[in-house]
Amino acid sequence: MSPPQPPSPTHHKGLTYPFGTAEPAPGTITQVVPGIRWARLHIPGPLKHVNCWLIDDRDGRGDGVALVDTGMNTPEARAAWKAIFAGPLAGVRVTKMIGTHMHPDHIGLAGWMCDHHAAPLIMARGEWLTAQMLIADARETIPPEVTAFRIAAGWNEEQIAHAAARGWAGFRRIVAPLPLGYTRIKHGDTLDLGGTAWRIVVGSGHSPEHACLLNERDGVLIAGDQVLPRISPNVSLGVTEPTADPLGEWFASIARLKMLPADLLVLPGHGDPFTGLHTRLDAMDREHRERLNELQAFLGDGKRAVDVFGRLFRRAIGPDMLGMATGEALAHLRRLEIEGRAAKDVREGVWWYRAI
Repeated sequence: MSPPQPPSPTHHKGLTYPFGTAEPAPGTITQVVPGIRWARLHIPGPLKHVNCWLIDDRDGRGDGVALVDTGMNTPEARAAWKAIFAGPLAGVRVTKMIGTHMHPDHIGLAGWMCDHHAAPLIMARGEWLTAQMLIADARETIPPEVTAFRIAAGWNEEQIAHAAARGWAGFRRIVAPLPLGYTRIKHGDTLDLGGTAWRIVVGSGHSPEHACLLNERDGVLIAGDQVLPRISPNVSLGVTEPTADPLGEWFASIARLKMLPADLLVLPGHGDPFTGLHTRLDAMDREHRERLNELQAFLGDGKRAVDVFGRLFRRAIGPDMLGMATGEALAHLRRLEIEGRAAKDVREGVWWYRAI
């Protein structure tokens, strides 16, 4: 029998995908470079999957793997990990549990992994604190501030009622409890994983303090959601910090990542591994700035967040995507406000943005 053929690279919009359309099947792992393996787990929703990365490592108890991200806390994800640790990683321990950021598809099973493997949790402080806050906020009814925020964005009564029926404590249902203690990482720190130095590169905008991991020796960047190959990560303004500037932070993060080598192999949280980091960063930056220009021209004498969906997304926004679309629209409107290109008027609790 002839040996399996290596995957054929594919190319799209200036990016190269070294593995083509190949991907690890559920319950399996694929080596991307020596010492780094790739697992892909299903998640509900339009993204469909999340990538997790296993890095050969060792600690005081022996050899193992450092795990970067986990998938959501769902029976399907738990079963996939059990298959991996009963099959290709049988007998292998998780030495360190690293979370790139606090979103449930990335740390949903981090606490479960820490418990099972007695592994320390490693995260940026802003991510860990935000996750712990959302897990602890177990109230059953929608906070009045959230309802007011939705009204301000232009939601109608039916949309507000639909969201209220889904409840408030959804985060903790798909995130296993995290350890009470963790190891903090911050921008510029270095993690020693299996004798290789991985430098922490922090970005913001998509989440408070998103940690990417850079292996300069081998030219590898574990990018989480900070750089995705085919879609732009959600950049949202939320109720907890309504005067923030997440899109401004996103632009600054793109500039920071542009300082990294252009030829890195990028291992993203969603989509396929690729090369062409600077090309992708330029495209994301350009996309958002073009949206801002279109949005300013569209505002006229006044638009609400819900009124600009068609300009920003060019597709129908259903009830399940309404929250994310609202946050993204408000982030762009807030950025125009900060740049002096739009002004916000409040009328009967609703935010109206007009062009300047």
